[in-house]
Amino acid sequence: MDFVVLSLIMLAIGIYGLLTKRDLLKVFVSVELIATAATLNFVMLTPSSNGLGQAFLVLAFATDTAVGALVLALLLIAHKKYGTSDVAEIIKNRTRKKRRRE
Repeated sequence: MDFVVLSLIMLAIGIYGLLTKRDLLKVFVSVELIATAATLNFVMLTPSSNGLGQAFLVLAFATDTAVGALVLALLLIAHKKYGTSDVAEIIKNRTRKKRRRE
């Protein structure tokens, strides 16, 4: 049951990073840490007699990779468009552009 403690620690670190960090890359790493903690639980809590744990692992890795690629692409687009990866600055720049249009 040590994996449950490890998973809870990873989940706590991921949630802490998600709530306190303002840089988009750090937020992305926090989300990936939360996803890894969930994957660890899925794989370790399945019985070892069948291949369900391995199927969960392959599915989790595939979806996590797809989500990671999408988030990194969005991070690059946001950095090119706004010139920063700070969430507060992006929101501030976005509201300025909306006010100029009106």
